[in-house]
Amino acid sequence: MSDPHGPDAIRAALAAIASLLAPAHPAVAEEVLQAHDSPHDYVSAFGDRLDQRGIDEPVDNLAWIALIDALDAHGLLAEFDWKEDAQEIRARLTELESRPSADPWVLFGAEETLLPTESFLHACGRHYREVGAALAVLGIESDCHPVVGLPAARTDELTSLAARAGFPLEHLGAGPAIR
Repeated sequence: MSDPHGPDAIRAALAAIASLLAPAHPAVAEEVLQAHDSPHDYVSAFGDRLDQRGIDEPVDNLAWIALIDALDAHGLLAEFDWKEDAQEIRARLTELESRPSADPWVLFGAEETLLPTESFLHACGRHYREVGAALAVLGIESDCHPVVGLPAARTDELTSLAARAGFPLEHLGAGPAIR
């Protein structure tokens, strides 16, 4: 029997997360698996991208960082600073390839746009759920919020996969962080 927390299980979970969040972009899974399987090769291949994060050699969460960067490169993730303006958040979420087909912005009240960044992101998550979508933060122990969109019906699956892979995830507008 294989170890449910071993490298093969983590690899499988990372591949499944990439497929769930980027079903039309197999290159995302390829980058994540390269970071997991051959971290030095990944750092060599994506050094310019990693320089922006202050990474110049393999780190423990390299595959997770690779997932975030690959999703961002394909328009499937928006990374927000801890003090991002509500209008900027709205604009960048609207640009995501994974945005819902129904417009959640019609559900927003004017007072919500005055909320601090984290509270506004949770309000976005609640409204996205009202139209069958969800937002999640792929945690990287930073003061930024890498946010992805997905169908609300798949949030439990994402939660399970992230736990199996050993990386933090928070569903916006749905309660406390999963660690």
